[in-house]
Amino acid sequence: MVKELVCIVCPKGCRLHVDIDNDYKVTGNSCPRGAQYGRNEVMSPTRVLTSTVKISGAMYSRCPVKTEAPVPKGKLLEIMGLLNGVSLTAPVRAGQVVLADAAGTGVSVIATKDL
Repeated sequence: MVKELVCIVCPKGCRLHVDIDNDYKVTGNSCPRGAQYGRNEVMSPTRVLTSTVKISGAMYSRCPVKTEAPVPKGKLLEIMGLLNGVSLTAPVRAGQVVLADAAGTGVSVIATKDL
């Protein structure tokens, strides 16, 4: 079975073909980073999650946040549910941990703006 992807590592947008039955062999990439992306995307896709959480006492009612590192794609909805229950109080500093070990991933969610 061959899975087709468009590489997002660089602006070239190479069309990757990942042969799942042949030890995840990647073709169509023009650099080694594309091959690594193709394998990772098929074997265990990850994403950096960006969102907002409630904040009181600030100029805005929502504070932008993101995961410090990519998390498993299958955990995104669970993390979003957890963030829905988070409520901050100003002041908040960029880089401040908003949710530690999000959904057991070992990755924290941090604020991305001083409010």
